[in-house]
Amino acid sequence: MRLFGYARVSTNQQLLDIQIKRLKDAGVKESRIFYDKATGRNLDRAGLNDLLHKVEEGDVILITKLDRLGRDTADMINLVSQFAKIGVAMRFLDDGISTEGSTGKMVITILSAIAEAERVRILERTNEGRLEAKTKGIKFGRNRIIDRNKLLQLNAEGIKGVTLAKEMKISRAAVYKILKEEKQHGTNVG
Repeated sequence: MRLFGYARVSTNQQLLDIQIKRLKDAGVKESRIFYDKATGRNLDRAGLNDLLHKVEEGDVILITKLDRLGRDTADMINLVSQFAKIGVAMRFLDDGISTEGSTGKMVITILSAIAEAERVRILERTNEGRLEAKTKGIKFGRNRIIDRNKLLQLNAEGIKGVTLAKEMKISRAAVYKILKEEKQHGTNVG
């Protein structure tokens, strides 16, 4: 088992130094401490990515606090699960939380359930918002009127597929759908 450490700060260098000192005091070698100076909004953080590529099954990552890992519950749980899948445990020093052993598996299960509930709640709110918008007459998606006659005329002139889609400023799928409909209805489409 190797110990690794991860620290993250938004702006204050002093807070980063404090986290790194705590990780060293907990037994992490300085060469195995990874950190990011960033907002929690971006999960594509260099230090975290380097750590993810460095750890192996059986390793343990120490972090001072759970909120140092990510910006919100779903992101943190995603990262905890990602490390758990490769057999890497995490210990959050100040929170007294560890993903090791059977208790750790229970913690991951509970955190995963919370994340799923959060995803469902977000989906419900999104759908409620859409329904409310529809009742107010707000339409979603593109409001494109396709000049079928022009499309058929251009097609009859020999313009095909991609060129026709670009000319009409519509998708190829829309072009082929209209041509197929016209063919099925017996209209000569060229």
